[in-house]
Amino acid sequence: MRFSDLTQRIAGDGAAAWDIHYRALALLEQGKDILLLSVGDPDFDTPQPIVQGAIDSLLAGNTHYAEVRGKRTLREAIAKRHRQRSGQSVTADEVTVLAGAQCALFSVAQCVLNPGDEVIVAEPMYVTYEAVFGACGAKVVPVPVRSENGFRVLPEDVATRITPRTRALALNSPHNPSGASLPRSTWQALAELCVAHDLWLISDEVYSELLFEGEHVSPASLPGMAERTATLNSLSKSHAMTGWRVGWVVAPPSLSAHLENLALCMLYGSPDFVQDAAVVALESDLPELDAMREAYRQRRDLVCKHLADCPGVRALKPDGGMFVMLDIRETGLSAQAFADRLLDCHGVSVLAGEAFGPSAAGHIRLGLVVGPEPLRDACQRIARCAHELMEARLHA
Repeated sequence: MRFSDLTQRIAGDGAAAWDIHYRALALLEQGKDILLLSVGDPDFDTPQPIVQGAIDSLLAGNTHYAEVRGKRTLREAIAKRHRQRSGQSVTADEVTVLAGAQCALFSVAQCVLNPGDEVIVAEPMYVTYEAVFGACGAKVVPVPVRSENGFRVLPEDVATRITPRTRALALNSPHNPSGASLPRSTWQALAELCVAHDLWLISDEVYSELLFEGEHVSPASLPGMAERTATLNSLSKSHAMTGWRVGWVVAPPSLSAHLENLALCMLYGSPDFVQDAAVVALESDLPELDAMREAYRQRRDLVCKHLADCPGVRALKPDGGMFVMLDIRETGLSAQAFADRLLDCHGVSVLAGEAFGPSAAGHIRLGLVVGPEPLRDACQRIARCAHELMEARLHA
């Protein structure tokens, strides 16, 4: 049977990046001793008041269709939180609720990009970005960012890649995979480029509440940016709700109307009881949130400390998020070969940097998704792996 060209555009390196993770899962099912650090799924449970909110909603019979763009109570809660955190003046009418930030990204791309359009993206980039933009027939124009510059994009590098075909700039801060956060001065320069060239800005801010140091800047709050920015966010990381699939887009009313039409075709609304639980998540004073952020910070510091003197490995301290990038170039292996050896010989599953783009070659991404003891164990296994490789190089 024949398939559409779309199936080719959504396949490729991004999909293949998860192969090592699936292999690790299979080993776990076989009873092997595997430390799974290859995916950004929090090891924390969803805070109990949120779970109870869903239960109460179910018991109240809220199992029917909900408003396609999201229940007004939830959209108002999202708008309020966005105002508080960004300083941008928004209302519920500028919010569209979707099935996670991944769905939000896909939806925005479908509504602002045409075949042949160009979208500039900092590279390394999250593994699904290229497929999402490719699904529209758009061309991803990567802007390489290097570990030597803290994986932070430079406005002058963006400027050199703008052409008459450029339609959008897509960035996330804190950045996945590196955890780098962009300072206000960088955002201001990028905003000036967007205004000057009439570009959309797709701002992926799913890790904004897991920032350990510094200021989170939401670029839609900058002059001239509200009418051209789609801000993506979710509860997956901040509230340990990856499986609930609650995300949203804050965008100008014109784009929000198109997003609602797409949601009608694609989702027909999110589950009512899930949205009620999301309202609890956003409106409640939950001490668990600060505790989770502090736990991630401590785990980051633990990894950086334990690998500080490891020959062949350099831990790059992130500003936020739930990952640490490790520079393993001195070991002499590619990141994929190192990741395969680390899994096969030492039982630690990580993602190779190449999965995120060539600028991350020679790096691996380690998830801070287990507690201190297994994380120390993982660091010891990584150190053993690196030591073996460095010894082999020494005696080659």
